[in-house]
Amino acid sequence: MFEPGDLFDLTKTEHAALFQGCEHAWDALKKLKSYIDTQVKPTPHSHARARVYIGDYVFIGEGTVIEDGVMIKGPAIIGKNCEIRHNAYIREHVIIGDHCVIGNSCEFKHSLLFDNAVVPHFSYVGDSILGHKSHLGAGVKISNVKLVPGNVTVEKDGVPFDTGLRKFGALLGDNTDIGCNSVLNPGSIIGRGSVMYPNTNWRGILPANMIVKNQAAQEIIVRRVHD
Repeated sequence: MFEPGDLFDLTKTEHAALFQGCEHAWDALKKLKSYIDTQVKPTPHSHARARVYIGDYVFIGEGTVIEDGVMIKGPAIIGKNCEIRHNAYIREHVIIGDHCVIGNSCEFKHSLLFDNAVVPHFSYVGDSILGHKSHLGAGVKISNVKLVPGNVTVEKDGVPFDTGLRKFGALLGDNTDIGCNSVLNPGSIIGRGSVMYPNTNWRGILPANMIVKNQAAQEIIVRRVHD
C-alpha cells in the first residue's frame, strides 16, 4: 500500500505530476520543494490587506476566501474556492488543492493537500500528504521528526525500511478521518477510508477501511464535598 495509487486518486489534484516516477508515495515529498519553486512566480494579490500577510511567491486560486490574521509565507500554491480561516499559518512549500478548508490556528509546512481536504481547527501538518476528502478533527498533530537521530523508517515486508527522509509526517489516504486531539507519529501511513477515534496516539501503518478505537479505561468515583 505504499504506491501513490494505493492511497490517492491522482485525478483529485492538479499536481499529479509530483508522483510521476515515485515508487513510494512519500517520494513525492522529496520533489515538493523543487516542484513548487518552478511553478510559482511573484504575484500581486487582491487579498493583501493590513491584517493578512502573503509572501511574494504565493499563487491563490479564484474564489478562495482568506480571513484576517492569516500568514502565508510561501512559496505556496493554493487552489480555487478554499477557506483559509483566521490565524492560519502556511509556511514554506505547501500545496493546497481546490475546495479545501484550512482552519483557524492551524500550521502547515512542506505538505500537499488533495482537493476537498479539511483541517478546520488547531492542527499541525508537516511533511505530509493528505488525500482527497481527508479530514483532521480539532487539535490533531502530525509529528514529522523522530526524537532520536536518523531518517524516518516504515515497516516493509516485516523489516524497517529507510524512507530517505529525516522529516516525514504522515500519508493519509483518500476519505480518511482522524479524531480530535490524536497524534500521528513520524512515518504514519493511513489507508483509504479508515477512521481513527479521538485521542489516539498512532504509530505505523493502518490498512484501508479500518477503525482504530481508543478505549482507554475511565474511572468514576463519588465526589466528596466538604463544608
